[in-house]
Amino acid sequence: MPTRRALVTGASSGIGREIARALAADGAHVLLPVRDRARGEATVRSILESVPDAALEICDLDLADFGTVTALGERLRSEGTPIDRFVMNAGIVLLGDRERHVTADGHELHLQTNLLGHAVLTRELMPLLVAARARVAVQVSIAATRGRLDDLEGERRYSAWRAYAGSKRALGLWALELARRSGGISVNLCHPGVAPATHIAPALRSRLPGGEERWLRWIPGNSPAQGAQPALMALERHAAPGCFFAPGGWFGLAGTPRERPLFRALRDPAAGRRLWELAEATLPAP
Repeated sequence: MPTRRALVTGASSGIGREIARALAADGAHVLLPVRDRARGEATVRSILESVPDAALEICDLDLADFGTVTALGERLRSEGTPIDRFVMNAGIVLLGDRERHVTADGHELHLQTNLLGHAVLTRELMPLLVAARARVAVQVSIAATRGRLDDLEGERRYSAWRAYAGSKRALGLWALELARRSGGISVNLCHPGVAPATHIAPALRSRLPGGEERWLRWIPGNSPAQGAQPALMALERHAAPGCFFAPGGWFGLAGTPRERPLFRALRDPAAGRRLWELAEATLPAP
């Protein structure tokens, strides 16, 4: 069945933009929740160049601010239109930045952006997702294989890598628990591989020598359009909930997407239940 209405977080650039482009080309009305309206408008212009009849709608959202998340949820619920595709793609990684950043809501920035903000958004959208028997794709990362869960707020020992890896592992475990608990929707995991052209980790990239592009040519990886394919497969493949789609190449860095075994770090249902309970205790009251 064609997608009628889709929502993609992190669609203002890179892989998220390409996921939104593909869904728009499939005829979906695509919601683009963005923190920066100018970047959202640039995404709209880019998609319209290749999909002239695309139906696109910019919304205000900052996953690091629970107030904007609940405001978007209230607005969409008041409209009452079901959402049948939901991609949790947005994320941050501040490699090269040694400072621990805390949001206005009191959480470490990676944790709130990558996990807690998405958990609140999912709760807000659940009636619309269930009404459409939605398919949900949750973007994790190779870094989840190394993530630690014992200090997710980074209060005892902080580094951007530890914060990012821990938040992505936590997101994957939480998403698998969502798949087990939510009978009305289908939830699958994905990761895009490595996509050097997405300008991830700007603080680290700014420190590269002047031949940055020459460095990047040596990094194996996917283009943003290729990196979008695992998420699209997670949305469209008829698979049991909780499946995992990733590039099929060496160590999952690049290549044609396929279904792959879950990372070992994500295979513990008890950890998933603990992460679910942690998120529930942490999130603002509905």
